[in-house]
Amino acid sequence: MSGFLIRQVRVAGSEGLVDVAVRDGAIAEIGPGLSAPGEEIDGAGALLIPGFVESHIHLDKACILDRCRNETGTLEGAIASVVQAKAGFTEADVYARGKGVLEKAIVQGTNALRTHVEIDPVIGLKGFEAVLRLKRDFAWALDLQMCVFPQDGLTNLAGTRELLEQALDMGADLLGGCPYTDADPQAQIRILFEMARAHDVDLDFHLDFDLDPSWRHLDEIARQTIAFGWQGRVAIGHVTKLSALPPDDLAQAIGLMREAGVALTVLPATDLFLMGRGSDHLVPRGVAPAHLFHAQGVCCTVATNNVLNPFTPYGDLSLPRMANLYANVHQLSTKAELEACFDMVTDAPRRLIDMARRIAVGEEATFVALPATSGGQVVAEIVRPLWGMKRGRMTFEQAPARLFAP
Repeated sequence: MSGFLIRQVRVAGSEGLVDVAVRDGAIAEIGPGLSAPGEEIDGAGALLIPGFVESHIHLDKACILDRCRNETGTLEGAIASVVQAKAGFTEADVYARGKGVLEKAIVQGTNALRTHVEIDPVIGLKGFEAVLRLKRDFAWALDLQMCVFPQDGLTNLAGTRELLEQALDMGADLLGGCPYTDADPQAQIRILFEMARAHDVDLDFHLDFDLDPSWRHLDEIARQTIAFGWQGRVAIGHVTKLSALPPDDLAQAIGLMREAGVALTVLPATDLFLMGRGSDHLVPRGVAPAHLFHAQGVCCTVATNNVLNPFTPYGDLSLPRMANLYANVHQLSTKAELEACFDMVTDAPRRLIDMARRIAVGEEATFVALPATSGGQVVAEIVRPLWGMKRGRMTFEQAPARLFAP
């Protein structure tokens, strides 16, 4: 379609239903009662958004329950079982599994993702090269950002740093970290900040993934962020320790992250599955209260993390479902609270991955249509999208359910 008109949709910042005119892949006009030559699409009152954003997922180790299981259900069990399975990964295998995940994500209305890719002497660059191909092959439907990181340690695995450097030279977008698996966590943090500065890339750490509030790596991340001048360029994921902090300590953590400009990503499905395994009653949830950080101006996102593997043995790639799960865990129900949950799977992660997009004249015609009147409704009802497009080209469509009453 070179030019067409979408009739009767809801757009943020516009009163009531409006039409959206698209020409040459960009938004040409927005307003009620537009007239334009070319095809017309009946928006049917749908809510039009730039799309859902997956800020933290692992494409390279998705869908591997057929070859490994987490018998203990713990974080340590998940890591150990994936280490064994990873030795048998091939580039073709990673590509095929990642392809299936991306196809499901597209139909769920996700058109931008940040995927973490493991780099170490065992897997080498096979997983990275597969994801690099996926990035190219799926550019028609989504923007894929690659974060390479040392899941099993950096200082304790000779050759890992060199492989990370090679991946960055080959097109990786940013660096990740996992200090809690390293023989020298502080050294890993320092080395990754040095590498990030040398390559001018952002950082995204797996951090503080347990429920012991007596120690944490958050403080060192914040200190190094300020020391390196990397405010606004660092994210931390999981950070389950935050769920175990009393109010005063939590307020201190919020202030620390706000001052350092560090973003927070919460992975509710994985965190619920792995945390609290040592408790036999009153089992802790282990999900960081991102909404409290969000309310204080910290960039916060809710994401999927893993799909059908020992870290998370389920998942359908629906970010509205993940936001709904988060709202359930933290007992959120007001209009403002549900809208905040919606923001954490749309606008906030888009800011995090630096792919800002809005529905406005002159912007690219990339959006998703939802049968809803508000973001809060999308979260509360786990609304499935109707269709989506990227740069004016349809990427998916699914028919709404039909009832056949007698």
